[in-house]
Amino acid sequence: MEKAISGVTIECIKGDIASQADVVAVVNAANAELKTGGGVAGALHRAAGPGLEEECRPLAPIQPGEAVVTGGHELLNDYVIHCLGPVYGRDQPEDELLANSYRNALEIAEDKKIDSIAFPAISTGAFGYPTKEAAKIAFETISNIIPELNTVKTIRFVLFDEDDLKIHAEELSQL
Repeated sequence: MEKAISGVTIECIKGDIASQADVVAVVNAANAELKTGGGVAGALHRAAGPGLEEECRPLAPIQPGEAVVTGGHELLNDYVIHCLGPVYGRDQPEDELLANSYRNALEIAEDKKIDSIAFPAISTGAFGYPTKEAAKIAFETISNIIPELNTVKTIRFVLFDEDDLKIHAEELSQL
């Protein structure tokens, strides 16, 4: 699924966030300490090698909704933008914090002159955010910030399974 809005292409694909060779930055659904873990954080840290965790150490901890940037290390991407999404039912206001994760990542991309960025479904794994709600917030946030983007031209959502892909494609089609 792909949609263009004001010169920015938004895509939804099924795949591995650590294997997006054709984007400049990938987004890590990080933990507060910016350490390796399960899911997206584990996949990116394993692929990037130990240098990623070393570079992350002085940047931690981060708060829900915040984002920081590091180099890509052994990844095929120049940058990793680390976002801490909210834990559903605990971090409040969870909808604003999730929106801030996407907004802050895109602001970093603009600051770094990054033209292509790949997102996972932030907070939907271990943090328990319902996928449909999270996708709706993600796409609303992105569509609201697109008029402010000058450099970012491709925003990709990389979903790990077919159900998440269908939900995101459905939400994207409604923009």
